[in-house]
Amino acid sequence: MPAVAAPAFQPFELEYYQSRFEHDVDINLADSSVKCLTTREWLTEAEQQRLLDTGLFYPQVNGTTDLRRAIAALYPNASPENVLVTVGAAQANSMVAATLLEPGDEVVVVSPGYRQIWGLAKSLGCDVRELHLRSENDWRPDLDELDALVTPRTRLVSVVNPNNPTGIAFTDAEMSRVVAACERVGAWLHADEVYRGTERTGPETPSFWGRYSRLVCTGSMSKAYGLAGLRIGWLVSDPATIEELWRRHEYATIAAAAPSMTLATIALQPEKRARLVERQRALSRAGYVVLDEWLSSQTGTTEAGGRFTMRPSAATCIAFVRYDLPIPSLDVAEHIRRTQSLLVAPGVFLGAEQHLRITVGYDPEKIRGALKRISAAMSELARQ
Repeated sequence: MPAVAAPAFQPFELEYYQSRFEHDVDINLADSSVKCLTTREWLTEAEQQRLLDTGLFYPQVNGTTDLRRAIAALYPNASPENVLVTVGAAQANSMVAATLLEPGDEVVVVSPGYRQIWGLAKSLGCDVRELHLRSENDWRPDLDELDALVTPRTRLVSVVNPNNPTGIAFTDAEMSRVVAACERVGAWLHADEVYRGTERTGPETPSFWGRYSRLVCTGSMSKAYGLAGLRIGWLVSDPATIEELWRRHEYATIAAAAPSMTLATIALQPEKRARLVERQRALSRAGYVVLDEWLSSQTGTTEAGGRFTMRPSAATCIAFVRYDLPIPSLDVAEHIRRTQSLLVAPGVFLGAEQHLRITVGYDPEKIRGALKRISAAMSELARQ
């Protein structure tokens, strides 16, 4: 009997593109976090001393008790036993795929979206199906389409909520429909919730936690807190599943760094967390003012007309902007990079052509200057 070929490895195209160029350009707007803090900026003297007193021995492998308790407090009725601390949400999501998926499993993902589970599932030899968010529907999910995609073979449904790159957040009714689709066939639900807390106005997006038994939520210190360099993320699930995830964690990294866990614990204290979240939201709001001015200046508005258009979004510091030239998004992004020393994320790496993902969570003047560079590059492309 002939051997079955192993599935082809799927490179993580977005992260590869960013890692190749993000440190070699004048301006990097391909990221998805606000301007990150330095350690000195947000710690009191006592907190700095606490960091300096952190021992550099192996910490608790599943995360310090204090940090797991602080993370659990973000989820109704969760306890430290529901939490596993990881090296960023990237490792958390990898643990989900490694623990729950096998070759041949059916996996449903949202597109456009952050394509980590999409790529991991493909690399494992899973059958990946996409729930398409459509710009003409303001990126709202078609839940009837989801019901059709989810079959008795579906092992996992994965969502990013709020969504990267569109910035939409599911309504309560939409969340209930997602859970019902999973429940109907007994599929696992993976909710990547790293953008909770990035809402520019209004309340924080509710977690899927507590809505379903076969659920794994992931989060991190990167997006809502401006602390991406800590590389601290987490998984939240029932204790038995956390134990299974923990076993893969030991193979992958042993533990997250002790100083990072100390800093994350400080950041998640309620008053400190509130200040960090508000700082991030203020940067995002200010960036969006500049973005709206730029979009309106393109002889159109954010709704119609103009060289660039964008659908409304509720959360994140990222703008998913559509352009009107018949050129692949990677070619557009590369032209901007080569001619303007400015990095943006091509939409093709997020599952939607004719779009660019642009981060606006930096100083407004930096964003204003960067957008002028994008306009210049696009004007040059239009003349070719």
